[in-house]
Amino acid sequence: DFAELVKQGAMILDVRSKGEYSSGHIKGSLNIPVEQLVNNLGKLKDKNKTIITCCASGMRSASAKGILTSRGYVNVFNGGAWQSLDRKIG
Repeated sequence: DFAELVKQGAMILDVRSKGEYSSGHIKGSLNIPVEQLVNNLGKLKDKNKTIITCCASGMRSASAKGILTSRGYVNVFNGGAWQSLDRKIG
């Protein structure tokens, strides 16, 4: 349940481009485009923190989840499309 995860302090990571993000996003989400994720892992210091990835459709967020889990992040969930995730946690 994504709403419950957010209540418990989960971070929402939006992996769309800066342009896509600026045209609409989930309030409080962090934007790191998926192709820049590996170089920005310093922004995600706590590997035990719950992270919910999202993008436009769910493809890039799935990639981002794979990148994070392969680097030792343990609580990563693919939230899919940001608009549908926003409705689920609203």
